[in-house]
Amino acid sequence: MHGTLGPAAVQIDPAILYFGTPVVLIGSANHDGSQNLAPMSSAWWVGWRCMLGLARNSRTTENMIRTGECVLNLPSADLVAAVDRLARTTGSDPVPPGKLYRGYRHEKDKFGLSGLTALPGETVSAPRAAECPVQMEAKVAHVHEMAQDDAVWRGNLAAIEVRITRVHAHPDIMMSGVSNRAPSSDRFRKRCIVRRDGSPRSSGAVTASAAPCPLPRSGRRRRSGSRRRRCWRWLSQSRPR
Repeated sequence: MHGTLGPAAVQIDPAILYFGTPVVLIGSANHDGSQNLAPMSSAWWVGWRCMLGLARNSRTTENMIRTGECVLNLPSADLVAAVDRLARTTGSDPVPPGKLYRGYRHEKDKFGLSGLTALPGETVSAPRAAECPVQMEAKVAHVHEMAQDDAVWRGNLAAIEVRITRVHAHPDIMMSGVSNRAPSSDRFRKRCIVRRDGSPRSSGAVTASAAPCPLPRSGRRRRSGSRRRRCWRWLSQSRPR
């Protein structure tokens, strides 16, 4: 036992199981050669592999499947304003109905809008974001169509496994005296997180590649709630040998 027990847990039925994770800015190449940059926050890591949860109809997903490449740019909390400027924008034209319903608009120049600087990848054609302390070039390894047994989500979600091919890091986040270890600086360990409540009409920053949110099982729309940003300690480990 650990002290006094708190309030008993209650059963809930949320429209979406989303509790807030660090933001990743995905750089990708559009079909016309222009550059796309989209914030998302459904990502997890094992070794030099990453799994990304994306809306199936997003421009980022289309670009990644078509080119087989992307760059995962990790913004620090100092770049939250840049992330906010990309909220409710999409590279898709016309805007998909689900995103149009939630207030999204088409934006051709994502880098210009965010104020971030595009750099070319070295192993991929997708762009890096120079201001992000970590930029990871990646190749698509596998695309998994999610929720095929769910009438609401079927065709809306994809889990994309990517293989990291090159990592770029700002020198000031590197661990002193140890090569290939980062980050050591609190300036980067406090990473930007966007928390969302799943409501399709809420204002504020949301992940640009999030799938349309279904209605709660009660049939009523969830009420809008505030999106709170918090910082999360992200500790990197060296590459497995």
